[in-house]
Amino acid sequence: MTKTAAPHATAANVTHWRNAVVVAYGASGLAFASWVSRLPAIRDALDLTPGNVGVLLLCLTLGSFASVSASGLIVLRLGSKQTIRTGSIMVGFGLLLAGLGTSVFASPVVTAAGLAVIGLGTGSWNTASNVEGAAVERAVGRHIMPRLHGAFSLGTVAGAGLGAAAAAASLPVAWHLGAAGLVVAVSVATAASWFRADITPVAGERTYSPDHFEDPTTGPIPLIIAGEGEAPLDNKRKIAQAWRDRRTLLLGVLVLGLALAEGAAGDWVALALADGHGQSDAAGAAGYGLFVTFMTIGRFAGTLVLDRYGRVPVMRWCAALAVLGLGLFVFAPVPWLAFIGLAIWGLGSPWACPPQPTTPPKPPPGSPWSPPSATARSCVDRRCWAFWPSTWASCIRCWPLC
Repeated sequence: MTKTAAPHATAANVTHWRNAVVVAYGASGLAFASWVSRLPAIRDALDLTPGNVGVLLLCLTLGSFASVSASGLIVLRLGSKQTIRTGSIMVGFGLLLAGLGTSVFASPVVTAAGLAVIGLGTGSWNTASNVEGAAVERAVGRHIMPRLHGAFSLGTVAGAGLGAAAAAASLPVAWHLGAAGLVVAVSVATAASWFRADITPVAGERTYSPDHFEDPTTGPIPLIIAGEGEAPLDNKRKIAQAWRDRRTLLLGVLVLGLALAEGAAGDWVALALADGHGQSDAAGAAGYGLFVTFMTIGRFAGTLVLDRYGRVPVMRWCAALAVLGLGLFVFAPVPWLAFIGLAIWGLGSPWACPPQPTTPPKPPPGSPWSPPSATARSCVDRRCWAFWPSTWASCIRCWPLC
C-alpha cells in the first residue's frame, strides 16, 4: 500500500486517534468474551459432546489461522484502517450467524460457520490494531501498548459480565450475540474514522533520535540497521527474511506457550466450571469474567511493573503465576478454590502479546531504511508474523478433544 503524505497530527487528533484505538481493542475483547461466555448454552442447545465443542473451536481456529497467515500482506495492501473496519464487520456478522445457528436453526454446521467467520475477521483485525497501536504509541511518545491491551481485557470483562447476565436471564443466544455483533461492528467502523497510521509519516518527515529506553535487566535495546547499499525488499521477501531471524523464532515459541495459557482459559473455563466443578452456566460465565478481570489488572499494571523490574523478570514471574493458577484450578477439590486459581491464572496471563515488540525500532537519519515508510511498516509486519504461532496454540487446545 502507498501512504499518503500528511502533516503531523495535532494534539487533539492524537487524542482522538488514541481513543479510537482503545475502542478497537475494547470491542475486540467484547466480541471474544460474548461468544466464549455462552459456550455452555451453545453446547446445551446443540446437544454437543466435548469432542463436538472441540470441533466448533477448531473451525474458529482455522479461520483465524488463515487470517493471521495473510494478515501482514492484507494490512500492507489495504491499510490498517480498512482492515480493522472489514474485520470488525466480519466478526459482527459471525456473531450473528453463530447465534442464529444455535437458537434458530439448531445447526452445529451454521454455528461452526459463524465461528469460522469470527476467526477470519479477528486475525487480521487484531494485527491491524497492533499496527495502529504501535503508530499511536510513537505519536504519543510514551509506552501505552500494555494499556491498549488492557482495553481489550476491559472489553472481555464487559462481555463476560453481560454473558453471565444473559445466561442467568435465559436470554436466547441469537439475541445476545446478534446485539453484541451490532455494537462491535458499528462502534469500530465509526472509531476507524480517526485512525491515522496509514497517513501519519513514520520516516523521512520526522527527526529520529536513538531509542533511549533501557531495560533494567537487558540494557538498551539495540537498533537494527540495514547494510549499506542493500536493495529494497518486496513484502514477501521481508516476511521470509523475518523467519530467518533467530529472535523471531524464539519470540514465536514464547508466544506459543503464553497463548496456550491464555487461550485455554478462554475456550474451556466456562465449560470446565459447569461440567467439572458442578457450577451453573451463569457461574461458568462469571468464572471466566473473574479470570479476565485479573488479566485486566495485570495489563494495566504492566507499564509500571515493566519500567521498574524489566521485561525478562516480569515474563518469568508471570509465567510461574499462570502455571500455579492453572494447576490450582484443575486440581481444586472445592469450587471456591478453583475460583482462586482462576484469579492467579489470570494475573499471570496478560502477556500473550508480550512487551518486547510493542514499538518497532526507530531508524536513524541516513539509514537505508529511513526514507520508505513501507519499510518502517515492515517492522510491524515482522512483529505480526511472530504472533503466528499463537494460532498453533489454539490448534493444540482443540485437537485432543476432536
